[in-house]
Amino acid sequence: MMDRPWQEILGESITTADDLCRRFSLPLEAVDPVIRRYPMRINPYFLSLIRRPGDPLWRQAVPDPAELSDALPDADPLAEEAQSPVPCLIHRYPDRAVFLVSSQCAMFCRHCMRKRRVGHPFTVTRDAIASGIGYIRETPAIRDVILSGGDPLLLSDDRIIDGILAPLRAIRHVEILRIHTRVPCTLPQRVTEPLVRRLKALAPLFVNIQFNHPDEITEASARACARLADAGIPLGCQTVLLKGVNDDPDTMRQLMRKLLTIRVKPYYIHHGDLVKGTGHFRTGIQRGLEIMAALRGHLSGMCVPHYMIDLPGGGGKIPLLPEYVLEKRNTEWYIKTFDKKIVAYPV
Repeated sequence: MMDRPWQEILGESITTADDLCRRFSLPLEAVDPVIRRYPMRINPYFLSLIRRPGDPLWRQAVPDPAELSDALPDADPLAEEAQSPVPCLIHRYPDRAVFLVSSQCAMFCRHCMRKRRVGHPFTVTRDAIASGIGYIRETPAIRDVILSGGDPLLLSDDRIIDGILAPLRAIRHVEILRIHTRVPCTLPQRVTEPLVRRLKALAPLFVNIQFNHPDEITEASARACARLADAGIPLGCQTVLLKGVNDDPDTMRQLMRKLLTIRVKPYYIHHGDLVKGTGHFRTGIQRGLEIMAALRGHLSGMCVPHYMIDLPGGGGKIPLLPEYVLEKRNTEWYIKTFDKKIVAYPV
């Protein structure tokens, strides 16, 4: 499959309830209403990684009736629309902006934070791109621009580079460009040598990828990451904590270790956002803290990401930390080690 053009692979994606039910003998009445509300796309590459119905990769890709029955009320809990001064651009923090340059993805993840947009007839127009670039050009405080979507790498090479990245690189106050993508995980064939050669010329450029399970790290995804890393592009991973996918210490430890072997630095574990249609993926914060505590001391510090929560109402990202510093008594701090011993440390 690696030798086939990525556009051809993407064109053979499963997108309808009929196709899905024929392949997996699922009841049409269970999945069709979900797909009508929240579109589906599963490309042949990612489909080939699913071992059995209900496994961690299945849960991320295949519609679940629970998407229509969760109690979460808000499709945009992070107030992205309210913090968009122009269409398709979110300006939440003073020095950085998120630029939504695509409405398409190689796979429509069932846990998507932008479930309200992705796969629906939401089009990022050339006017919207021009408006976003113009806003960034006129806002000198913005030094860091994050391309997101959808997935920026679903655009053609010319569109992403000549139409977006090169004009941004030409803005003097923009120091850092970032691409947030799931493509090296869900459609690694898209990471072609011609694309990488052109991206290399735009340094400093960073690529953050979403890997959520060790089984997503394959020979093909490792090759895609190697192409980017060999071009000098730093790679990070933003994993989402998902119930039934990676919400146990052993799975998360395996994932973090495997990421480093393909030269991807674990960066964030995101606590699931309060997005309507994703409630069945949510874990408690306490579970996330337990997993983080299970990583410390059992993995190299290079493997340990930050556990982050994105606060509702546009409050932004805040780190969540296990409690290691217990108390101060007289002239000593009492600190808990990774294996739960208590050690006194002088003030």
